[in-house]
Amino acid sequence: MSRLPDPRGPLSEAVLGLLTAGPSGAARFPVPPEPATDPWGEDHQLALHLCYELHDRGLPGVHPGWEWEPELLSYRRGLERPFLAAVRTEAEPVRPLRQALERLLAEPPDGTGPSHYLLAEGARWQAREYLVHRSVYHLKEADPQLWMLPRLHGPAQAVLMTVAYDEYGAGRPDRAHHLLFARMMADFGLDPEYRHYLDLVPAPALAVVNLMTLFGLHRALRGAAVGHFATVEITSSPGSARLAAALQRLGAGPDGTLFYREHIEADAVHEQLLRRGVIEELIATEPELEADIAFGIAAAEVVDGRFADHLLGRWRAGRTSLRSPLPDDRLRLPDDRL
Repeated sequence: MSRLPDPRGPLSEAVLGLLTAGPSGAARFPVPPEPATDPWGEDHQLALHLCYELHDRGLPGVHPGWEWEPELLSYRRGLERPFLAAVRTEAEPVRPLRQALERLLAEPPDGTGPSHYLLAEGARWQAREYLVHRSVYHLKEADPQLWMLPRLHGPAQAVLMTVAYDEYGAGRPDRAHHLLFARMMADFGLDPEYRHYLDLVPAPALAVVNLMTLFGLHRALRGAAVGHFATVEITSSPGSARLAAALQRLGAGPDGTLFYREHIEADAVHEQLLRRGVIEELIATEPELEADIAFGIAAAEVVDGRFADHLLGRWRAGRTSLRSPLPDDRLRLPDDRL
């Protein structure tokens, strides 16, 4: 997206107004107390996402000096606290780590998530919407998790680096996973430009990315970051197999399934590396992080579950799961389903 997104309420409007006022320090940011708004809501999640993008690829027309502006960081903290508190509330009770990992490894025979739906009964317009949602994460792939690397040391850091190396193509730049995802989007007639569809992506999809960035940016949450990343990698392989088959059924060419086909084998290996080389090694040196790792797993399940419920609720009602339908798919939806 070559422009800033539209605000969705007073919080995101305040962030956008500040960032477009001039270089860092040119305008004073009135920092309010923690916002008394829904931390899962559109306005809250977009405001937080905009703050986090300053640590990533930046925002169009925004001076990079805003990244570490103290008043903006204070405002961001006011957004993070209620979001993290809401995640903690929904994650309770957190299972012990061993039980949480065993649950992740047990693929349910009667799964009902988005990959199951797309494989069994999904339409092409729903697959396109799914790719738009996931583009907020996959066009940056493991960038949020890289914040973990300087926060871990010893064997856990080395093994985590091995996993990250694969995410960026294992020495082959053209095989970097975010580029494979971009090729998949193009195969489905979508624009692969970074943030191109941000205005269409609703809060449940933003919350998925915001949570992993929140964990990655805070050293105090490094255990949760490891648990979250382990959840992504452990559950990825079977889900990727279903998605590759679903997209092929819905008319994908070779580029339209390559991203998920790549993850079937790669993430099966990553699952072993993360469990034994990262989690076990980290607990051996920092046993106090075990509960935080378990929380990271539970937190990932919370945001992923909310995202899945949003998609399936909308799709089963014949409605778009985006904030408004993709232009090419509008004619496929009745006017009262938009």
